[in-house]
Amino acid sequence: MSTIGYENWAVDLANVGAVYPFQGWEVLMVIIGVLFWLGWHRIQYVRESEHLEKARKMGDKERVEKALDRY
Repeated sequence: MSTIGYENWAVDLANVGAVYPFQGWEVLMVIIGVLFWLGWHRIQYVRESEHLEKARKMGDKERVEKALDRY
């Protein structure tokens, strides 16, 4: 199966050009990748903040303060 129209690869590859699929989509793929990356970090930040807030509210506040004051 050829994505660029070559049936035989016994040619000078210097004259072929790009030999990968989705030629010309590089900029769009980078933009999509960066947006995905930023979105992923935002989702992780929100989820971890919720988790840390729950952990902060766990336990008896007076006992925690007493234990911290002891040291």
